[in-house]
Amino acid sequence: MINVTKAYLPDKEKLFGYINKIYESGWLTNNGQFCKQLETRLKDFLGVKNLILVSNGTLALQVAYKALNVTGSAVTTPFSFVATASSLLWEGISPVFADINPLTWNLAPENIEKAIKADTSAIVPVHVFGNPCDVEAIQKIAQKNDLKVIYDGAHAFGVKYKGESILNWGDVTTLSFHATKLFHTIEGGAIITSDDELARKIRLLINFGITGPETIECVGINCKINEFQAAMGLCVLDEMEEIATSRKKVWDYYRSNLPANLVMQQWNLHSSQNYHYYPVLFESESTLKKTQRAFNNEQIFPRRYFYPSLDSLKFSGNTSNMPLSQDISRRILCLPIFPELTTQEQQQILKILSAYQ
Repeated sequence: MINVTKAYLPDKEKLFGYINKIYESGWLTNNGQFCKQLETRLKDFLGVKNLILVSNGTLALQVAYKALNVTGSAVTTPFSFVATASSLLWEGISPVFADINPLTWNLAPENIEKAIKADTSAIVPVHVFGNPCDVEAIQKIAQKNDLKVIYDGAHAFGVKYKGESILNWGDVTTLSFHATKLFHTIEGGAIITSDDELARKIRLLINFGITGPETIECVGINCKINEFQAAMGLCVLDEMEEIATSRKKVWDYYRSNLPANLVMQQWNLHSSQNYHYYPVLFESESTLKKTQRAFNNEQIFPRRYFYPSLDSLKFSGNTSNMPLSQDISRRILCLPIFPELTTQEQQQILKILSAYQ
């Protein structure tokens, strides 16, 4: 069986070495030594000022909204994983959808201003599949309208924009370290900000607002990462160069051999590629479904990321259709990509793609 992705498992003996140290110390959570090490190493690896580890990427978004006092509504994209919208709704913030650019598949800046309402307090764009948004244009809109910017960077681990980390843009960027991600801690995530005071506030929020053994400064929640998750992250981080090399090989092979009528995402010209996903756009939804059935019959399981378009979800409260997002979501399929995928398996995938175009 070939799934759309496969969780990367690092060197087992190295992981057991960390676990043995956890047993020796008896320190399982609450900002232990491996959590501290991972935060420092990730901060340096990614080139960011403040990085706070959290228990998952969805809570990273929710804590970011709290830390930035986001209320009322927030303009966001309908073309994303559901957590982008559901995290807003969970915090009592109404998602206001603005349509996407049909080539980059990111939130289109020209549609953001039209979506801003009297109670809008933030913009929540997504670097879709790791492709950087038009960050300069979004920043101008935010400054003009006094809005916070929270980037959902779940796919953008390691991506550079104009030579610097794309994660440095906005008031906050969040990351997901779920097992299926490029870099993972089994479950986990991170909040990134260049604002030292905001980082201090976030650290309080993720640990009940506690400042000392007998002092509690504010309302908080528990979304800390534990030492076992951090140990996994340290092991995966050690092997990121090998992971990137293997994924690039798979990505390049697809790029060189895809049927000509499949459309690729238009990548930001000033940005690096992290080879996290391989999405392709079909001519029609019927062709996609026919091809998907052929894949499934051969025990190959690509995924329709992102379907359905979030503006079509009844619980979102949305009353406006986003035609571009809906069109792309119906015709997009992410092909399997992970380091262990063999050339022979890719050839099988490409053979099926070619047969149904």
